[in-house]
This record gives sequence, structure tokens and C-alpha cells, in this order.
Amino acid sequence: MSRVTCPITEIARLGRTLRQWKHTYLGYFTTDRSSNGGTEAIGIIELHRRIARGYRNRDNYRLLLAASGTRPWRANHA
Repeated sequence: MSRVTCPITEIARLGRTLRQWKHTYLGYFTTDRSSNGGTEAIGIIELHRRIARGYRNRDNYRLLLAASGTRPWRANHA
């Protein structure tokens, strides 16, 4: 199969990227449309927690989490 080249650099790069990730994004359709979105969300929460370890003020930590859309302070605190 011959590859068609594109004179527009951005489009050529997009084509290379799509070819490299072809099995990954087509896998979404072969796995009954399941994804690892939940796992990725947990990773983002953990990233914000790691960043926030430098904060001495709890309010600043809560502001960072609020900005990221997470609310761990509303967890089950019975």
C-alpha cells in the first residue's frame, strides 16, 4: 500500500499520529465501548494531591481541588 504524503505539515503529523494510535482508538469499538476514563480520572486526582502536598494551608488545597472539579472533602465522613 502506498502512502499519500500531504504538503501541510500539521495534517501529515495528524495522519501519522492516527496511524500510530489506530489499534488503541479502534479498540474502543471492539470492547463494547468501554474505556479507562475512570482510571484516568483517579490519576488526575492523585496528580492534584501530589501537587497540593506543598500547601500548608488547607483552604489552598481545597481551592486547587475545587478548580479541578473534585470534592474529596464531601466523601463519606460519617
